[in-house]
Amino acid sequence: MNKELMEALDILEKEKEISKETLFEAIENSLITACKNHFGKSDNIKVEIDKETCDFLCYAEKEVVEEVEDDCVQISLEDALKISKQAQTGDIIHVEIKSKEFGRIATQNAKNVILQKIREEERSVIYNQYYEKEKDIVTGIVQRYVGRNISINLGKADGILNESEQVKGETFKPTERIKVYILEVKNTPKGPRILVSRTHPELVKRLFESEVTEIKDGTVEIKSIAREAGSRTKMAVWSNNPNVDAVGACVGINGSRVNTIVEELRGEKIDIINWDENPGNLIQNALSPAKIVAVFADPDEKTAKVVVPDYQLSLAIGKEGQNARLAARLTGYKIDIKSETQAKDAPGFRYEDYLEDYDEYEEGEYEEEFDAEDGFSEEPLEEAAQDGAFEEETSGKEETLDEEGIMEEEPVEDEADETAWSE
Repeated sequence: MNKELMEALDILEKEKEISKETLFEAIENSLITACKNHFGKSDNIKVEIDKETCDFLCYAEKEVVEEVEDDCVQISLEDALKISKQAQTGDIIHVEIKSKEFGRIATQNAKNVILQKIREEERSVIYNQYYEKEKDIVTGIVQRYVGRNISINLGKADGILNESEQVKGETFKPTERIKVYILEVKNTPKGPRILVSRTHPELVKRLFESEVTEIKDGTVEIKSIAREAGSRTKMAVWSNNPNVDAVGACVGINGSRVNTIVEELRGEKIDIINWDENPGNLIQNALSPAKIVAVFADPDEKTAKVVVPDYQLSLAIGKEGQNARLAARLTGYKIDIKSETQAKDAPGFRYEDYLEDYDEYEEGEYEEEFDAEDGFSEEPLEEAAQDGAFEEETSGKEETLDEEGIMEEEPVEDEADETAWSE
């Protein structure tokens, strides 16, 4: 039994995670390579390895002939009888090759073949290991800055955090531990190339999956997520169990769960909202913390008009439009936000829709201004006021009109607007 070889194979299998089958194949190829370098040919060389004892036998298949023309593939009858007493001309006999007889160059080449095979298998093992972790998060240790990129030690391989995948304002020190999202794993001749990210929205999703048990077991689902890395993230969640509050599960007791994630993201704000199949309710939730007066959503066009109180307009839009932008990404709708004043002044605005959605409209309240059968006029507000409401209000002010019927002090259009909404 070749104990030294067996121990070496066991160590390689344990440390490098390379199977013994692969190592036996490498040894076989190395012996064949050594024979080729030693004899000039290896077509008739055979190697047999006992995988239980690690004993190996290397031999050449030679034809028995009367006169030897090529001693690499032929053997004389006289020499053949020394190996086998039953040898005859034309037989094929096995001539053992002693590996100790190989020259220094042949031995070095055989060694290189084994080492090369081990390196290839090691790269393959590492590639497969991290390829399985693609689209997942791992913990790495910051090593050094390579230009504007950062090298992250992921254990058995190094990842590259490109400048485009770094959060603006984040700085790292060597040996610092951070969580990164594996974007892509490429297999290259120099080994696996692993690209990681700190800005990807899936990073937040994976962090919640690892922190929130209800998400991990499928009770709570993350339906949608929108992120502006380093600033704010909006996430819509849904509970498959009516007894489980999706938002509460993600926040945790006294915010323990979400605070852990916020710390990992260096203070990035996270808004967690309830998912709703109704696009109007979903958009209303997505625009939180702003209060919404009305939402008119068109599922076919994927557009929505939102009316908010005048004092809530800036909050609904957010700093530099961030709140509205994230809400649009989260819901998939193109959102147009207007204040109540802007909505009332908008051409074609239907005030009865505004009221019916929120149960504020009572039938007959505006009978004097609008036809009972046709309902509210579909004309722009200014025209409706001039045709109906303004006529009644100006009846007692004839002395203030000039010969052409135009108010002397205020434009007709402004007073008409004021009269139309006085109710």
